[in-house]
Amino acid sequence: MSVIRSLLPGKHSFIITWKSVIFARTMASKAQYLVNDSKYSFLSELGIAESNSGVYDGQWKGSGKVVQSICPSNGRIIAEVKEGSLADYEACIKASQKAWQAWAEVPAPKRGEIVRQIGDALRKKLLPLAQLVSLEMGKILPEGQGEVQEYVDICDYAVGLSRMISGSVLPSERPGHVLLENWNPLGTIGVISAFNFPVAVYGWNSAIAMVCGNTVLWKGSETTPLVSIATTKILQKVLENNNLPGAIATLCCGGADVGKAMAGDDRVKLLSFTGSCQVGQLVSVEVQKRFGKSLLELGGNNALIVAEDADLKMVIPATLFACIGTTGQRCTTTRRLILHQNIYQEVLEKLKTAYTQVMNRIGNALEDNVLIGPVHSAASVDNYRRTIDLIRQEGGTIELGGKVLDRPGYFVEPTIVTGISHTSELVRNECFAPILYVLKASTVEEAISWNNEVPQGLSSSIFTQNIANIFKWIGPKGSDCGIVNVNIPTSGAEIGGAFGGEKHTGGGRESGSDSWKQYMRRSTITINHSKELPLAQGIKFE
Repeated sequence: MSVIRSLLPGKHSFIITWKSVIFARTMASKAQYLVNDSKYSFLSELGIAESNSGVYDGQWKGSGKVVQSICPSNGRIIAEVKEGSLADYEACIKASQKAWQAWAEVPAPKRGEIVRQIGDALRKKLLPLAQLVSLEMGKILPEGQGEVQEYVDICDYAVGLSRMISGSVLPSERPGHVLLENWNPLGTIGVISAFNFPVAVYGWNSAIAMVCGNTVLWKGSETTPLVSIATTKILQKVLENNNLPGAIATLCCGGADVGKAMAGDDRVKLLSFTGSCQVGQLVSVEVQKRFGKSLLELGGNNALIVAEDADLKMVIPATLFACIGTTGQRCTTTRRLILHQNIYQEVLEKLKTAYTQVMNRIGNALEDNVLIGPVHSAASVDNYRRTIDLIRQEGGTIELGGKVLDRPGYFVEPTIVTGISHTSELVRNECFAPILYVLKASTVEEAISWNNEVPQGLSSSIFTQNIANIFKWIGPKGSDCGIVNVNIPTSGAEIGGAFGGEKHTGGGRESGSDSWKQYMRRSTITINHSKELPLAQGIKFE
């Protein structure tokens, strides 16, 4: 600095030159952003630049703080995002309400046609968007492709739904009267999605909500803003091509302040929240304070039961994917493996062998031959490390794994743990990392009771060839989860069925079946087409 000063004629020249040095350093730093690396040219295909506006209300903007999106595979900065402020949120909700006035007037089949075009636009961008999911979230590319495909599939489903949203004609006990049920849109739907499925969860909500006649305001995860921006740009183009308001699909990237505003806002007619049980409880309370509607998709602590008669050739590969797919960061990941005592040791050894065979396939989520990508963030690594320490303190045995890998990015070893009681708080609480607790049960009935004893109730699975076990499992005294599987893993749900769970998982249902009803309001209608006014239940008021 003194050398620079000696070369300058005066104070103001020094300030200008010093600012130039800072600017040059900033530009050099930005040159290291992955968005400027030709290896990641797919980012430009999606409209991602060095600096990106994180708010869309028909126009791109952002007056909040600047955040950096980090690639979990190498710890490097991908690009920057200008988040939204509360003022930006206010602009989004007002624009969404205004857009709803036009969107609700569009006939449902025509809304379905717009969603069909969104599905086609996603098909054209499937690979680059999947690559961005892998780059920013950390799941391997085949899983990234599968996630975008989920959004495409739910668009197809929603197109059919747009011609099938049904009401009812019910028998009236009064002559000359007709009793009807009709469904109408709610208005503006809020969606707060999580980092682990940064495309699919929004897709489940938005495709169904849109054909039902709602506009959608989205706050994606703070750590996957680029996926949110890229996805919104795809929807923006479709809406603009059809001369529709872009604010039918608004976006406000931001922090907890934006989420809190959504939870407390009467103008958000339904808030769909995906995240932890702890945060979901807070969201639920805030929404309930205003008598609003919430759709909660919260934590899972999923068990896979292996009965004595199970086909182990199916069990091992199913368990492997269910435990380490998405590096243990699916809400449907298997956390507890409950084995019948007569096959406990055999399954444990076979599973350890299977884990060992894939340990050398940990790596960058975008590279070929990789089966296990990074966990999502440095915070995820810390959570994993703390849990491993607690397992050792409690006397558990690390059968395999248990290490944080010393390499760029956020990599940990998938871990198998034995010697921990099914009643341990470690087992009862979900650690969102690839840690599996293996438990030994004496009967299927005991295994079912262990499945049901945790607070969460998302997904569950049993492997058995015994038809009595199957009907016991799916019956009233069987699994108390929202997803109850037989001879398939706990993860990998199809879009045609309603997705969601019970107890602390929140009770919400998204995607298929009759989940569309949550995005609409039901009216019971009585029409008197006679000249009389008879009362129900035969009451005489004379």
